[in-house]
Amino acid sequence: MSEQRPRIISVGEVMIEMSRQADGRFTVGCSGDTFNTAVYLARAGMNVAYATALGDDRYSDDIIALAKAENMATDLMLRAPARMTGLCLVETDSKGERHASCWRDTSPARDLFELPDWGKIAEAMMGAQLIYFSGITLSLYSNTGLGRFLAVVELARKNGVKIAFDGNFRPHGWKGDLPRTRTVFAEALKRADLALPAYDDEAVLWGDPSPEATIERMQAFGINEIVVKNGPNSALVSADGRTETVPVPEVVVPVDTVAAGDSFNAGYLAARLSGADPVAAVTAAHRLAGEKVKHRGAIMPRNAMAVH
Repeated sequence: MSEQRPRIISVGEVMIEMSRQADGRFTVGCSGDTFNTAVYLARAGMNVAYATALGDDRYSDDIIALAKAENMATDLMLRAPARMTGLCLVETDSKGERHASCWRDTSPARDLFELPDWGKIAEAMMGAQLIYFSGITLSLYSNTGLGRFLAVVELARKNGVKIAFDGNFRPHGWKGDLPRTRTVFAEALKRADLALPAYDDEAVLWGDPSPEATIERMQAFGINEIVVKNGPNSALVSADGRTETVPVPEVVVPVDTVAAGDSFNAGYLAARLSGADPVAAVTAAHRLAGEKVKHRGAIMPRNAMAVH
């Protein structure tokens, strides 16, 4: 992978994931919302680096090995001595919905912008093509870390870097503090060129009565391109003053809905960065997400993407 070509930098946390299978046994993998998106972007041929902090344990080694196997750059995956990465225990119900219990309070990813080498991440972000992060990313950091991260995002944007943000609101990660969440999200939205929210999240956090209301609210922040994921049937895209509903090409009965939104975001970003118009990009995103939910786990087998 050439380091000279401008690249996408996805920022966040990847955890060890133990998933209970139908026979009661557990399988070990790893996932994290922005990590999942980075994997699917890399599979689409994008030049992607993942920015996070890991421990010095064997499972952190495994995460880096997986990232390399997926052709992701790992030079922004910092290591924290004597620390261990977070752990998530996942069960999937009969409707394909996941239920997770996570142990991540001491995860090194929470200190990414307070570690001694955090300036390495900041410098790389300044030269990126696009920076991608989520509401889960924001929920990780202390006020100090948030201040540094958002300042770097703002400077990078002034330097011509595009900023993509998926709200991906999870109340538990914010300890139920909605006022703080809204304040932090507003700061992120002020710095975003592209928003990729899910309507059900926005309705909970902001009280939006419709996807159209979500678009209107985000446009007030000056965001020109907004894609609202609206459940399994459609998405609403607004760009350059035009708003259009894009239906799902094929309705799929899900086996596992985990990473549906993450894969959608990857499909959309990859298509847009490859020159597709917003509506065509949403259709590509629907197809990738539709394939993902046919498979268990956040990261589907590579051969399942052969048609995408």
